[in-house]
Amino acid sequence: MEADMNELTNEKLQLDKIVDQVRNDQCGGIDVFIGTVRNATEEREVRYLDFEAYESMALSEMNKISEQAKEKFEINNMAIHHRLGRLEIGEEAVIIAASAPHRDAAFLACRFAIDTLKKTVPIWKKEVFVDGEVWVSVHP
Repeated sequence: MEADMNELTNEKLQLDKIVDQVRNDQCGGIDVFIGTVRNATEEREVRYLDFEAYESMALSEMNKISEQAKEKFEINNMAIHHRLGRLEIGEEAVIIAASAPHRDAAFLACRFAIDTLKKTVPIWKKEVFVDGEVWVSVHP
């Protein structure tokens, strides 16, 4: 699997680019997970989020997730793109796409990827509320 399919960026995520990265004529299914910035966390009003990462380690972990998903679910391709920096309400923080000959594998691979990303990838977010702010790991 090509490592350049996974990306950390300060730029707006581009859904079409990510889907095109995983598109494959052997695949009948492409599944996409999009994580967006919501306007509240536990009833606290969110103004915006600010993401930071230990970039080299984060990319290495993202590549591992893609490889594991490819082996575990028999997908052809996976792309994981995560945004860094300040994100406003409604903006995409993460987009994960997977292609597979059959849809079930693509669905399962995307679920696996976001769940594993939240457990293993060193990305932190600052949640800025109307009444304060707090740094948290994306890990639950």
